[in-house]
Amino acid sequence: MTSSSLSRPPADVAPPDLSVPLTRLASLIQRATSGDGVFSTAIGRLALIRASQPNQPLHAVQQPALCVVAGGAKRVMLQDEAYLYDRSRYLVASVELPVSGQVVQATPDAPYLCVRLDLDPGEIAGLLLQARLPAPPVPTGRGLWLSRTSAPLLDAVLRLVALLDSPEDIETLAPLAMREIVYRLLKSPEGPLLAHLARADGPGQRVRKAIAWIRAHLDQPLRIEALAREAHMSPSSLHQHFKALTSMSPLQYQKQLRLQEARRLLLSEVADAATAGHRVGYSSPSQFSREYRRRFGAPPARDIERLRAGEAPVPL
Repeated sequence: MTSSSLSRPPADVAPPDLSVPLTRLASLIQRATSGDGVFSTAIGRLALIRASQPNQPLHAVQQPALCVVAGGAKRVMLQDEAYLYDRSRYLVASVELPVSGQVVQATPDAPYLCVRLDLDPGEIAGLLLQARLPAPPVPTGRGLWLSRTSAPLLDAVLRLVALLDSPEDIETLAPLAMREIVYRLLKSPEGPLLAHLARADGPGQRVRKAIAWIRAHLDQPLRIEALAREAHMSPSSLHQHFKALTSMSPLQYQKQLRLQEARRLLLSEVADAATAGHRVGYSSPSQFSREYRRRFGAPPARDIERLRAGEAPVPL
């Protein structure tokens, strides 16, 4: 699956057999959201997203999640790879990935409407054992992919969101609907990618350990040999599988996370770029400023001024 095949203009057209449930899902999302933004729900891992117009790209770390669109369209960029999803196709992230996301199709009358369900690797692993699904061959795809929306998956998502109208049923029925959603994902053509990352003895799980270490030690120098030991892999194997999964090397991944964390610090905690850069591991303020500008399109002070002026888009 190439980036060019993922970046065609979205049509926001659903197959005829999905138009009715998608319309109902859109209605449920609109009823549960008071305006643009990301809305948490009474179902802990479920969030609803709404946007009434296209926006500028937002840089963030995409957590493992399923995103199903009931209206409009969005583009997610992983490095130079574009992933466009709409009512006809959903997006899955199986690992934490530094990406940028941008709503590209939305109007006040036909807003972007999305269901995001956070994925739990432990639940995926348990379901693999319970359902006795065969062990897939080790795939080499990204930890981010698109797939065609299917009627069985959409039905399970619709039933989960509909539970928001009957709070007394959530505790009993929401776990069942979420397990069915995960099961449908595992049974999809891209299911082996998800299963691969939940298996304790596979390279995908070892890359996840490396990612967790990088995130926990963001301000420390990254030595590939030490990181490979943490992941129980050889340096060459770690580099190969890490890049296959994330599209970047461990050092590139660390840089993306450092810059995003520095941006968060500038917005919420610290007053100057030098302090923010130092707290995420930069020893040279000039190098930090150069790399920040290259990533976000403006020097730190100007970028933060723009964000505080209200130009920040709807989060992922």
